[in-house]
Amino acid sequence: MNNADLIVQTLKTAGIRHGFGIPSGNVLPLMEAMRTGGIEFVLTAHEGSAGFSADVTGRLTGVPGLCIATLGPGATNLSTGVGNAWLDRSPLIAITCNLNTNQLGRRIQMHIDHEMLFKPITKASFMLREGEIVETLKKAVEISLAEPMGPVHLDLPEDVALALATEAAPQQMPAKIYTPPAADTVIDKALALIAGAKRPVAVLGSTAMRIENIDLLRTFVERNGIPFATTTMAKGLIDEDHPLSVGCIERSRRQVQRKFLRGADLIIGLGYDTIEVEYEAWIGNVPLLQLDIDPVDTDASVTVAHEVTGELQATLQRLNAADAAENAWTEAEIAAHRDGFQTSLRPASDSFTPHQAIDLVRAALPHDGILSFDVGAHTHQIASQWTAHSPRSFLITNGWSSMGFGIPGAIAAKLANPDRPVVCVLGDGCFQMTCGELATALRQELALPIVVLDDRWLSLIQIKQTRRQFGLYGTALDKVEAEAPPAHYFGVPVIPAATPDELKGALDTAFAASGPTVIEARVDSAHYMETVFD
Repeated sequence: MNNADLIVQTLKTAGIRHGFGIPSGNVLPLMEAMRTGGIEFVLTAHEGSAGFSADVTGRLTGVPGLCIATLGPGATNLSTGVGNAWLDRSPLIAITCNLNTNQLGRRIQMHIDHEMLFKPITKASFMLREGEIVETLKKAVEISLAEPMGPVHLDLPEDVALALATEAAPQQMPAKIYTPPAADTVIDKALALIAGAKRPVAVLGSTAMRIENIDLLRTFVERNGIPFATTTMAKGLIDEDHPLSVGCIERSRRQVQRKFLRGADLIIGLGYDTIEVEYEAWIGNVPLLQLDIDPVDTDASVTVAHEVTGELQATLQRLNAADAAENAWTEAEIAAHRDGFQTSLRPASDSFTPHQAIDLVRAALPHDGILSFDVGAHTHQIASQWTAHSPRSFLITNGWSSMGFGIPGAIAAKLANPDRPVVCVLGDGCFQMTCGELATALRQELALPIVVLDDRWLSLIQIKQTRRQFGLYGTALDKVEAEAPPAHYFGVPVIPAATPDELKGALDTAFAASGPTVIEARVDSAHYMETVFD
């Protein structure tokens, strides 16, 4: 057994089953160990996509995702996906396969300082050395899973990978380390604030995604009759069909949501990570009660009434064990706000709109299905409009917020959950960035509908140019594609859809297919000007 075999056995003991990446000569020893050791190497079209897929794998499985790249340009490409895991708080192990040890630090082709590259976007960066492989891997997994979760980088010189192992593979990995619980006196003050509030509103954030017993969230809002909103990434932690749900904040029609939130007398930030959106953007003068694993992060304009910093599940268990509070909210006024908000997202139009397309995709995807989508104007619309029914079924990047996430995220979701339906929705600009990953989906034989909202613009930037009274420049995609879509991309069939009925038929076909299908939905994005940022 060489050290590459030892690395694979140790990562497999940690629960890792897939590794995403692109080969080079330096990567081959690790790939061979994966072939014989039972971790599947998933060939991607770009190392950035490998990082995105590893991020989503970590989110969905609770085990660090794994991505692999060669030195130099492979590492710099990989850094985009690793940065995604850093700001979206996803557990991930990134391995760069490097030169032989005696060549490190020299001016040699492709060589750069990987530790300096990954230091700002990881929780830690380690060199894998002979005799210290198992200890370093254990430390990396432990750090990755400790809150706030995130990526750890490992650099693997080729001679270390090929050297005979001098250590035994571990039988088990270290137990997860939890944030210490908050003190009783801190919890008691939070309970008093909740009991004294007449119109409290809870806002669920992305830290709450990592609570092991998600039912604690629903119990908390139901026992106390508190309406709840969510950030983009936290959608689905409680079924949004719930009568206390008021929808997503700070996306399309954000002013409608801000008016509702500013009518509260207490905002309860529950697992709210300001990496998604800072409090001061929307909270106004409403006092804040923060329940999270980290100290509250606000500017001086926010009135912080109290904060409970500690292991979030323990905080919720103790809050739920106390007497329930009463408030002045009625189901009728919550429902009226929710209905009005949803209606405002769907302005009338004589053309085929993105909001119509999104509703059709939502109707076609079963309740237990998973959506992965990308970054752009459609992100705002989907986040506000889509009804998410279950935890970890709504996949997007909002901390890093990088274009190119949608297809790699969908691929990882389908590999992690092969028995659940998965759909990807993205704009035409995002599709141009990552269409090569269709070949990845085809190689993996993934039944995956990919809906491209083709409006011939980088619509989000077009909106920003218009609002700032700049000229429309550098954002048109109308001359890039042919009038009719091709029959296939890399062997993946393409179905055009220019009307709602055509999209419905295309979705039926795609969900019945045994492999990936691209649906090109030709939409009129004019309503984005009305809904996004208003």
